Amino acid sequence: MNKMNHVKVLFFATLRDLAGAKSLELDIPADMTVQGLKDKIARDYPNLKQAMESVLVSINREYAFDENIVTEAAEIAMFPPVSGGSPSNPSGRASGRGLPTILTITEDELDLNALLEKITLPTTGAAAIFTGMVRGVTSRHGSAQAARGEAHETVYLEYEAYKPMAEAKMRQIADEIRQKWPSVEGIAIVQRVGRLYPRTPTVLIACTAAHRDTGVFEAARYGIDRLKEIVPIWKKEFGPNGEFWVEGEYLPKPGE
Repeated sequence: MNKMNHVKVLFFATLRDLAGAKSLELDIPADMTVQGLKDKIARDYPNLKQAMESVLVSINREYAFDENIVTEAAEIAMFPPVSGGSPSNPSGRASGRGLPTILTITEDELDLNALLEKITLPTTGAAAIFTGMVRGVTSRHGSAQAARGEAHETVYLEYEAYKPMAEAKMRQIADEIRQKWPSVEGIAIVQRVGRLYPRTPTVLIACTAAHRDTGVFEAARYGIDRLKEIVPIWKKEFGPNGEFWVEGEYLPKPGE
């Protein structure tokens, strides 16, 4: 008899809605690959069949790919591409040991001044800060055009995250920033989750350095672009005409 593994699959965002549950427990062959798992779920759960064509999978909080083996007692998660982003080119990692680094998923209000203070050193002379916020009205030329195909109003957004993996990926982004821009001193990457209304800050990316010409602007831009690519965070938009999940298109590559 072939050895079987008992696994639990966590679902997020649209996958959770389609499954009608937060998780699913399965018995699978010990040598089953990620592709085999997706095929099994597509066969056994028709509501999830189409989603399996573009689903992202993680094993133990790292992205997994079709040829990877699903191991016993692994933490498996399935979710759609994260909420938007454009490709960039990561290169290497660095620890940044001893430098102030804040990496957080939180339901609390973002205090920009307090966060900046925590990543400011006596040698700091420059800070670049990006903060995104809930847009109440999207015009025809807004970035959400592709999602709705028309100008529209947003009543509120609900953000959710696969928190353990999200914070691990934030650490990876901070490491990438320090590798690319060694002069960066402090880094803060903070994402709010929960229900957020228009004009509310949702995310903060901040980088500090001794001088403004050390790449601090580019580092902050890189941080938000990478967050939108690889950090498992999603948002559901609620408006006068209904609700929908906002998903991205970027597919992580091996090693990301």
